[in-house]
Amino acid sequence: MALKIKWSPLASAHLKDICAFISQDSETYAFIFAQPAISLVENIPTFPRSGRIVPEYNNHNIREHFYGDYRIVYRLKGSTVEIAAICHGTRLLKNVL
Repeated sequence: MALKIKWSPLASAHLKDICAFISQDSETYAFIFAQPAISLVENIPTFPRSGRIVPEYNNHNIREHFYGDYRIVYRLKGSTVEIAAICHGTRLLKNVL
């Protein structure tokens, strides 16, 4: 059974904010950033446990993939993959989630 993807409002806002920031210099680069990030998210349900366990939480159901300097954090909830946050790797997740 295929898992469904659900974006949290926080993760959606993160992606929009990142793209808005990049688009101040170049809308093209904002698009170039967003497309692979979304593709990565769309592929998570295929191998949901392939992401590393987020060290700050040490919970097998909270995982992440890296995309450039960014962390795409997601939660496994039954038949759903919830995208919880997209943040720069230097930010502490306890201040984000």
